Amino acid sequence: MMGTSIAKVLIANRGEIALRLARACAEAQIRSVAVYTEPDRYGLFVKRANEAYSLGSDPLAGYLDPLRIVNLAVETGCDAIHPGYGFLSENPELARLCEEKGIIFIGPNAEVIKRMGDKTQARMAMTAAGVPVTPGSEGNLADLDEALAEAERIGYPVMVKATSGGGGRGIRRCDDAADLKKQFPRVISEATKAFGSAEVFMEKFIVNPKHIEVQVLADAHGKVIHLFERDCSIQRRNQKLIEIAPSPQINDTLRNRLGELAVKAAAAVGYVSAGTVEFLLAGDDVYFMEMNTRIQVEHTITEQITGIDIVQEQLRIAAGEALGYGQEDVSYRGFAMQLRINAEDPKNDFLPSFGRITHYYAPGGPGVRVDTAIYTGYEIPPYFDSMCLKLVVWALSWEQVVSRAQRAIDDMRLHGIRTTANYYQQILKHPDFRNKEFDTSFVACHPELSRYSDKRHPSDVALALSAAIAAYAGW
Repeated sequence: MMGTSIAKVLIANRGEIALRLARACAEAQIRSVAVYTEPDRYGLFVKRANEAYSLGSDPLAGYLDPLRIVNLAVETGCDAIHPGYGFLSENPELARLCEEKGIIFIGPNAEVIKRMGDKTQARMAMTAAGVPVTPGSEGNLADLDEALAEAERIGYPVMVKATSGGGGRGIRRCDDAADLKKQFPRVISEATKAFGSAEVFMEKFIVNPKHIEVQVLADAHGKVIHLFERDCSIQRRNQKLIEIAPSPQINDTLRNRLGELAVKAAAAVGYVSAGTVEFLLAGDDVYFMEMNTRIQVEHTITEQITGIDIVQEQLRIAAGEALGYGQEDVSYRGFAMQLRINAEDPKNDFLPSFGRITHYYAPGGPGVRVDTAIYTGYEIPPYFDSMCLKLVVWALSWEQVVSRAQRAIDDMRLHGIRTTANYYQQILKHPDFRNKEFDTSFVACHPELSRYSDKRHPSDVALALSAAIAAYAGW
């Protein structure tokens, strides 16, 4: 039992993370309330929660309406709201409304979300705290002329980024002045559409860095600790594909330094809850990139190596409890890897592949975890993120975790749509990956990885035939 201050939580999200949160609430003997829009009526998270309420027919509007969600929490007698990731998770308005209505927001306060969500403010806060940041503009760029002057000062290549950005949107690389002139209005347009703000800033583009992030936990009593790092370098167009904890590419000296910097960053802004500090590594140089003021998609692998349930910790912290352990009590064992199995066609420039899942068999066995909300017969809607499931594997050594990931993908059967599963097999087989030598350019530098054979396994053919027969017979 987790204390009495939180008895009922509204989960302001959908899909696998909503299911993950409902399960955490059940373990903590806390009642959960799901909210859903019409395409999610038959979602597993709706069935798993203790109560469920419709947000209307529009697929997205309900999930993006903070006032409606907070009012619903009040009406249904909820003590708290958990935003998950995406949607309103980094929207300071949701946290502010919670405070106004006497609802606990499971995350940091509105001011911290706003400050760290504004990339220029975040950079200034980190500089003041002594955390190294990427060379860049002091604040937002007034216009193209200022952008051109800053780029000359910093040196090309540069990145023009939306100040309120995230999720890989509103970011453009510029290799020279002509490129900057072309990309600058595009970033402003993307930023306005995606985040409702035309503010942009500039950073030096670090060529082929490693993308390393550190998980932090902070309570309301001043204690901040880290749960080690995750390597998110295997990504495509700034979207993560495969994440690994701990990074197989860094030594303990650098690991400890990154952990200390992440703790320093969180403490400097008065952070409370679970959060992630993201860094770029170029050789021995470390640069702060951003802080995510929410649970991460890839929190799973940190849980696997440390044994700490991060969502449970969020609930405890939100209930006002102190962290029950210090930094010296946290250790990790082995390696964990998360593969985001997306409904995309890698052979067709990763075009989304929505539709009905005709057959789904989950992988299993030792060291295998699957976080998903899909099932046989589930219709993948075209309105949301393309991720079908998170395949998480753990093993004692790097070699074992790679082999286990290959085996687990092989175990899985997911028919009716195209996915990235076979593409990931190509990455796992690649000698550079197996030798722990990769950075953010890995996917772009290996276009041949998407040219794998689509030849089907005999068992796949048998499954497809049986599915067709079953459909015809009306089973």
